[in-house]
Amino acid sequence: QVQLQESGPGLVKSSQTLSLTCTVSGDSITTTNSYWSWIRQPPGKAPEWIGASHYAGNYYYNPSLQSRTSIARDNAKNTVYLQMNSLQSEDTAVYFCAAKLFPPFDSYDYWGQGTQVTVSS
Repeated sequence: QVQLQESGPGLVKSSQTLSLTCTVSGDSITTTNSYWSWIRQPPGKAPEWIGASHYAGNYYYNPSLQSRTSIARDNAKNTVYLQMNSLQSEDTAVYFCAAKLFPPFDSYDYWGQGTQVTVSS
């Protein structure tokens, strides 16, 4: 069974950088056609896609966040990382990693439990 586990600081000060880790077990982040996303959900709002790592090594970003977001991966550790700079209060959210593994790849097959990130002033 595929499991995704997010980890990172629960509290980040305004203007600082957030670094989150998604550790994957049960499958490889390089499995053909797999797609590993970061998604966040602010309180009382809809989920927002942040970006993703594609199995082939490409990265994709939400245009509205791209200027301050970076996604990376470590194949040996089977881990995907998220870094977001210049955090503000509106970045307070639960951050999830999620995976698309099976055709037609139009929905997420697995989710992590999420990690709460609160931006303090």
